[in-house]
Amino acid sequence: MTPAAGWALVARVDFGACVLFAEDGTLFTATVRGRVMGRKKALGNAVVVGDLVRLEAGADELVVDQVEPRRNLFSRRAAGVQAIEQVVATNLDQVVLVTSLAQPDFSPGFADRVLAQAEHAGIPARLVLNKTDLGSADQARALLHEYERAGVPCHAVCAPSGEGVEALRHALHGRRSLFVGHSGVGKSTLLNAVVPALELLVGLVNEKTGKGRHTTTAAVLVRPAPDLELIDTPGVRAFGLWGVGSRDLEQAYVEFRRFLGQCRFTDCRHAAEPGCALRQAVGAGDVSRLRFESFLRLREELEVEEHQGETRSRRGRG
Repeated sequence: MTPAAGWALVARVDFGACVLFAEDGTLFTATVRGRVMGRKKALGNAVVVGDLVRLEAGADELVVDQVEPRRNLFSRRAAGVQAIEQVVATNLDQVVLVTSLAQPDFSPGFADRVLAQAEHAGIPARLVLNKTDLGSADQARALLHEYERAGVPCHAVCAPSGEGVEALRHALHGRRSLFVGHSGVGKSTLLNAVVPALELLVGLVNEKTGKGRHTTTAAVLVRPAPDLELIDTPGVRAFGLWGVGSRDLEQAYVEFRRFLGQCRFTDCRHAAEPGCALRQAVGAGDVSRLRFESFLRLREELEVEEHQGETRSRRGRG
């Protein structure tokens, strides 16, 4: 039975249609009014998983007529040459970054990009280190310690054995959680360990539009229990920051902030300048060297991207 007009929660977006949760948890589909989509008549970032939308009765079906203001949103730079924002999900309580100890090896660059984006968006984040059975317990503890020092809640997990799964499950209850992970880290295995029926739930959401993989957004929101909402996304090879530039990247590293402004030079880049308070903090063990070196590499990558963007812009004007 199709619910009556009113408010609903977006669980999935497919081209011109949405899968929605009614207040009672019922799944149904609706189209989107043209004026909501904008001039290009494409959903893009206009309607996104996690949005609360208002429905009105159309000729034959319900139509999304309005999107409520978002309390937050998690974005990334869309793949491609042009700098375009892709809003992944909205109205989140936390971002769960899934990584692996090995196969593939933990990537500080990828992890710190996701954490920086979450911090920029004002969304709490936690880090899950999966596949702990592929290395020593000391390795896992040492790696997670670097992020715990930065104030990031961490979980050591082995999805097949169930180690750490219950603690993670507890941290998810009462929250809407967006799962993000590098390809191959075992995110799907982990999610199915946390919620054994997850594949069935995702299948139900997918079936509502019949569009399969041909979607404008890869995120899917499921509600295994009244107080548990998970947003699954496919593994990605790279994560591009959105709204965070090379000049303000240092602000996205929370543990850096108390040392910023204390350097000898006001324009200190924290690279080789004398009297750098941040580098002194790293040397004293007050700031993680792993995170600091990751920051330097990431800032250099952003500077290259910004230079390339400026070059393309000048050529376009020419």
